[in-house]
Amino acid sequence: MSILSPALRHIISVNIGASLIAASLNFSCAFVAQADVKVIDDGQRTVSLAQPAKRIISLAPHVTEMIFAAGAGQFLIGVSDYSDYPEQAKKIPSVGNIFALDLERLLALKPDLVIIWGTGNAKHLAKKLRDNKVTVFESEPHTFEDIASSLERIAVLSGTEAIGNIAAKQFRERLQSLSSNYRLKDKETAISVFHQMVKSPLMTVNQEHFISKMITLCGGRNVFAELKDISSTITVEALLAANPELIFSSGKDNLKLLKDWEGFPTLQAVKKQNLYSIPGDWLHRAGPRVLDATEQLCKDIAETRKKIQR
Repeated sequence: MSILSPALRHIISVNIGASLIAASLNFSCAFVAQADVKVIDDGQRTVSLAQPAKRIISLAPHVTEMIFAAGAGQFLIGVSDYSDYPEQAKKIPSVGNIFALDLERLLALKPDLVIIWGTGNAKHLAKKLRDNKVTVFESEPHTFEDIASSLERIAVLSGTEAIGNIAAKQFRERLQSLSSNYRLKDKETAISVFHQMVKSPLMTVNQEHFISKMITLCGGRNVFAELKDISSTITVEALLAANPELIFSSGKDNLKLLKDWEGFPTLQAVKKQNLYSIPGDWLHRAGPRVLDATEQLCKDIAETRKKIQR
């Protein structure tokens, strides 16, 4: 028989119940805090970390740019060659590149996350890193939305969602603005466009390439969209037959491009001097500055349209 009064037994029962609830809540919070951080990378692999990454290595210049844009630049302990944007990236030690990587040095840095350009030979490197128990995120954006999504996913992996989500939102809003301002209007026809990827041998891109998507967004038509390979060598004769109204390449000097083609005065683009250059880092790095390249291309296509309509 209990020697405690009914009132005292009630008080003890309430306190024990409260303690059990508090203990349960503390356990739940601890479990949530230790729960894996998970995203799906561009190789469709699940990338999982026990906690947000605080030691990150980038193995592509476009990745370096995205890491900074996602607010995780302070966690970078190593970058690839040519990671020169933003300015802070130049101060971070290089570990080489996907073709000539100092694997021992990379492993000695003890990264908790390596973000790699997931294409070509990089697949073998990614496997080698995983074999060494390194967590790898493969980055290979093919569309504008892939870039916005990458900013969000990198932010999740680094615990910087507040910054990364804003960066992704601003990217999407700017993209929508460019699309609204430059897409084809009623009765407008697309400007025929040739992208000179390489001069010698002469190379260009098909419709699957990111640059072709820029052309379409800006109201242009890639004259070699139907090529089989994403990047291909073509003949000068094929270009003369396509006779584009605009030619653009990477670089900073429109006059150089004009000089390269001045021997072909029958080309519409040469005749009207619709030859343009766009900075290569904007054009070829699938990071946030791809919208700078897109905006410049849209302006060039709009200028060409005005010349044709005169």
